[in-house]
Amino acid sequence: MIKYIGSKRALLAEIVRAISGVLPEGGTVCDLFSGSARVGHALKRQGFRVWSNDHNAYAHVLATAYVQADRERWQEKAEAVLAELRTVTPDAGWFTRTFCEDARYFTPQNGAVIDAMRDRIAAMGLEPELEAVALVSLMEAADRVDSTAGLQMAYMKSWAARALKPLELRMPDILPGVASGPCKATRADAVELAPQVEADLVYLDPPYNQHSYLGNYHCWESLVLWDRPETYGIANKRIDVRTRKSAFNSRPGIAPALQAVIEGVKAPNLIVSFNDEGYLGRDQLVAMLSGRGEVQVIEIARPRYVGARIGIHNLKGEKVGAVGRLRNVEYLFVVSERPVSLADAA
Repeated sequence: MIKYIGSKRALLAEIVRAISGVLPEGGTVCDLFSGSARVGHALKRQGFRVWSNDHNAYAHVLATAYVQADRERWQEKAEAVLAELRTVTPDAGWFTRTFCEDARYFTPQNGAVIDAMRDRIAAMGLEPELEAVALVSLMEAADRVDSTAGLQMAYMKSWAARALKPLELRMPDILPGVASGPCKATRADAVELAPQVEADLVYLDPPYNQHSYLGNYHCWESLVLWDRPETYGIANKRIDVRTRKSAFNSRPGIAPALQAVIEGVKAPNLIVSFNDEGYLGRDQLVAMLSGRGEVQVIEIARPRYVGARIGIHNLKGEKVGAVGRLRNVEYLFVVSERPVSLADAA
C-alpha cells in the first residue's frame, strides 16, 4: 500500500485486537475516515463486514479495491486488465508535464508510462471495482518510484534511487468476500454521513492537525480523478486544495466537527484513534466521548513519521530547522456497551 502519513500500518495489530475485544463474535464495522484503507483491509481479512468511507477520491478508490471488491469476483478480470496495461506505449501528457517536468515527483520516463496507462484505464469503461483495482495498482506502482520523503508537499533535490527504477504494475492484495455480507466503500463528508451510519462498531481516525490529506497526496487525487486541474506553487498542487477544506484541519473547527460525528453515529460501540500531536488533548477526547459511556484509553508510544524525523528544509533542500521530538503517543479511546478487557491491546 502507498506511503501515508498517519497510516495505521504499525498499529494494525493493536487496532484489530481492540475491535475484536469489543466484537468477539464479529459484526459490522464502519471506518468513517478510511484514508489508506489499511484498517478496513485488515478487518475484512479478519472476517468483519466493513464499511469504509472517506471524502477524498483517491482514498475512496483504495477502499473500493481493498474493502468493497471481492477476490473471487474480480481477481481474474483484474489480472487481464493489468496485463493489457503493461503493453501500452509510453505517451507523455498532462501528468508528465505537471509532475515530472514542472515538478520532479517522478522521472519523465515513468511519467510517460503513467500517462499512457491512465488514459487506457479511462478508455476501458471498467466496472467500479475493476477500475479501482487498476487505479490502485497504478497508484502503488507510482508510489514505489516517487522522489519524495513520503508527502507530496515537496520533492527531493536529487532523484531518489527508487525513482530511477522502471514503473511496475503489481496485483493489489484483494481479499475474498466475508460470510456476513458484502463490504462497501463510500465517498462522503464524515459529518454529513454520520447520522446515516448504523453498525456494531464505528472506528474514527480523523485528521487531527493542520496537515490536509488532500494537500499531502494531491498527485493521487489528480491521478484518480484524471481531471487535469489547474495547479499552483512549486509543489504543483491542485487548485482546489485551496478551497476543499476540512473542519478537522482547523483548531477551532475540529472539536465541534468531531462532536457532531460522535453524537450522530448509531452504534453501540465506538473506537477513536488519535495522537498526542493533535489539536485535541487526551482529557478533551475522554470528555467528548463520556456521553456515550465509560471510556477506556490505550496508549501506544511510537516513533514519529519519517518526514518529521528528517527535519525542516527550505526550497533549496538546505536544513533550516531542528527536529523537536522523535516519538509520540498514539491513543485508542474505546467506548463499549458492555465491559471489555483491553489490557492485552496496549
